[in-house]
Amino acid sequence: MPCWLTETRTILTIEHSKRERNSSMKVLTHKQELCTGCLDCEVACSQAYFKTNDPNYSAIRIIENNRTYRARKCTQCGECINMCTANAIYRDRNGVVRIDKKKCVGCLGCVGFCSELVMFYADDLDVPFKCIACNICTKACPTGALEVLVSQVKEF
Repeated sequence: MPCWLTETRTILTIEHSKRERNSSMKVLTHKQELCTGCLDCEVACSQAYFKTNDPNYSAIRIIENNRTYRARKCTQCGECINMCTANAIYRDRNGVVRIDKKKCVGCLGCVGFCSELVMFYADDLDVPFKCIACNICTKACPTGALEVLVSQVKEF
């Protein structure tokens, strides 16, 4: 390996370590073994944010498979942040990925880009929506299957 390449890697490593910092991130978790599929979480979310009892307006979706329930919700991975050409998607101080409705141009690129399929949209809305780990669904869950946890993450 050429010595200039080794030196470049060392410099980059030093630069990254200078910017490293610890921060916390809020994430909605789902305990599959406790979920009964009652959908109270979906109702609470759609009512809180869109004043409707329509699961298509919920940022959490409960999926049934052989009487086992899995929650589809944003993990706050942040992969959508860099793909947004309008710079409308950002991470807030709590580590939650959010959409700035004033900056969003409604192209729905983030919806198609999301590998977890948790960036949602409705035909009558101008911008997509997603889970922001707000705790509304956790309060509605009768079994305690949903919980918002704060985890420590290392950022560069």
